[in-house]
Amino acid sequence: MPAAATTHANYPEMDPRVEALVTEVIGRVADKWTMLILETLIEQGELRFTQIGKAVPGISQKMLTQTLRQMERDGLVIRTIHAIIPPRVDYKLTDLGGTLAEAFCGVWIWAAANLERIDAARAAFDNRRADSDAARSGPA
Repeated sequence: MPAAATTHANYPEMDPRVEALVTEVIGRVADKWTMLILETLIEQGELRFTQIGKAVPGISQKMLTQTLRQMERDGLVIRTIHAIIPPRVDYKLTDLGGTLAEAFCGVWIWAAANLERIDAARAAFDNRRADSDAARSGPA
């Protein structure tokens, strides 16, 4: 028996498969490597495997392979193997991958618009915590 669909105040009852997909996609997009590869491909277009590796600092060849494979499975990238010597493999975003990159762009816009507020909130939190820690430890 399928799980009951969740209802939110301003949203109609949702298909549990959609909820599961959203959770999975958020997990994948929240992965730093997927994000960096999406950003690289949206900015630079179709790239060879090695070009992506150079454009994404710190990614290992194994992680690049795993991430691109999962992105291909999800329909986010197209992998093209050129039958030449040495073999060449190119990757480019699909329309689906492009729309995901655009959707995630909203997070970048939000971050840029709210950077100062986040910094101020963090500083206030850190100050309150430091004051609280000092009060607990007593006079110096």
